[in-house]
Amino acid sequence: MNYQELLDKARKKMAPHCRVCKECNGVACKGEIPGTGGKGNGNAFKVCVDFLASVKINMDTIYEDNGQDTSISLFGKKFKYPFFAAPIGGMDFNYNGAITEAEYAEAVVKGTNKAGTAAFTGDGAPDHILLDALPAIKEVGGLAVPTIKPWKNDKAIEKIRKIEEVNAMAFAMDIDSAGLINLALAGKPVSPKSVDELKELSQATKIPFIVKGVMTAKGALKALEAGAYGIVVSSHGGRVLQDAPATCAVLPEIREAVGDKIKIFVDGGIRSGADVFKAIALGADAVLIGRPYVIAAFGGGAEGVALYTEKIGAELRETMIMTGCSKISDINRDKIII
Repeated sequence: MNYQELLDKARKKMAPHCRVCKECNGVACKGEIPGTGGKGNGNAFKVCVDFLASVKINMDTIYEDNGQDTSISLFGKKFKYPFFAAPIGGMDFNYNGAITEAEYAEAVVKGTNKAGTAAFTGDGAPDHILLDALPAIKEVGGLAVPTIKPWKNDKAIEKIRKIEEVNAMAFAMDIDSAGLINLALAGKPVSPKSVDELKELSQATKIPFIVKGVMTAKGALKALEAGAYGIVVSSHGGRVLQDAPATCAVLPEIREAVGDKIKIFVDGGIRSGADVFKAIALGADAVLIGRPYVIAAFGGGAEGVALYTEKIGAELRETMIMTGCSKISDINRDKIII
């Protein structure tokens, strides 16, 4: 199987919910929630893609070549690439149910691990969305990051205990889903979280805690105060606030505010290894990729996910070659033009 065959298979399997567009930019699916689109006019999805396209890369091929090391260390572990699968759930109502939650989790958890990286897994109104991912996470020795919704803390802690049972290397809470329509339609109460509430969660376990859905420097400082290991700069795929800015556009101010005191992940419109490079240059430690991983899972299962991961990894390595970067820490603001 090659990547084009993966896309062709996914296009047939995912219709009509996802068109597997040549450019995954939110135009064709705008407003389709439940579904794969961004909220309202889809601008918060599209602006992420457009912003990254506007960032240019400085080429430099006059240097002593010592090879390219694409690896990073997080959670006390080493990964081949600085990008992970973003947490996504709702295979039946957001997509078309052609694969189950368990099949998706199996594909994305095992496929990313096979390629040397890892997956964040999702949660949702049906409890099984989170629970169906746990067996696959256990099989890979806990090398994944289960993500829970901003439930009331007593329910959230119940889910954390389930996560601890499979020795997950970290867990996340996507506080940006507090306004997600799917949860409102299901009558499941979620809400924003105070610093004290987040602190209670971070102190409830020894597992590193990641707060997903931070879009300002002030928000990042609040997550730091709450004891989070890391944050994900994310607008929930543009699905909760129509006019949110591009995620990568706010990275520099967030990095400046928190320095190296907290790990910074980012998602939103990242579609190539060059985009991964740009996100890191703008201040991210690592990157999450969402919808393309779903396409890879639908089109080829774990094998398709591994293939897609290696594709993005190869593109990142090629970009490093053309910019004089021998390791991930060499990727900085000097390498790009905004």
